[in-house]
Amino acid sequence: MGYSRLELNGRVAVVIGGSSGIGRTIALGLAQAGADVVPTARRLEQVEAVATEIEALGRRSLRVASDVTDRNSLETLSRAAVEAFGKVDILVNSAGYNQRAPTLDFPEADWNRLLETNLNGTLRACQVFGRHMIERRYGRIINIASMGSFLALFEVAAYCASKAGVTSLTKSLAVEWARHGICVNAIAPGYFRTALTEKLLSGTPRGEEILLRTPMKRYGELEELVGAAIFLASDAASFVTGSTLAVDGGFLASGVNQ
Repeated sequence: MGYSRLELNGRVAVVIGGSSGIGRTIALGLAQAGADVVPTARRLEQVEAVATEIEALGRRSLRVASDVTDRNSLETLSRAAVEAFGKVDILVNSAGYNQRAPTLDFPEADWNRLLETNLNGTLRACQVFGRHMIERRYGRIINIASMGSFLALFEVAAYCASKAGVTSLTKSLAVEWARHGICVNAIAPGYFRTALTEKLLSGTPRGEEILLRTPMKRYGELEELVGAAIFLASDAASFVTGSTLAVDGGFLASGVNQ
């Protein structure tokens, strides 16, 4: 029952949205923990770059592009991974995006497009890879939730609705698939330093408010998500399902900070 249960040696992981940001960091982290990792996203050249990094760590990888709005592409990805490695043990759903606008005038087409990727895309991937995992009676699914799963964030109602849906879907699948040996959990990142957030938050009133409400008084570094991902992907978390693990510097706990 030692810490070796946190190792991922011999495991195969697919990380959707694995070519940049949170997904890329988790893909590399799972590889460092011993897993063979298939990072996938829409742009093949980015997928190829991350696959090369994974192989440089001594792990196996594949170069397959996919799009969570296209079920056929996910089925092709699943077949390719199973053909190459014989199985998929771990699925990380990290594909998603945000769009800010006042809700009163938020175009319905934009709303539908965002939910189509963030929520429906997560469902599609869970269905495609969940079928394989149910057949094998083993699986670890990690969805990427958000502070917006729990809290209203100004002028990003579509994003918050999509991420609240992801946490709810995580619980539903955990309940349905527990009998098949599959654990379904989510990670809810707080505010992390990325190229995107640097522009949006650095020195802005929104950024100042976030730091005021974060007890640790800083943004997270992406590597700080890796431990949570390794834990949820591993046999150390064999009795953990239906949970959303916040990695947020205390943001969700925060009431009055001074």
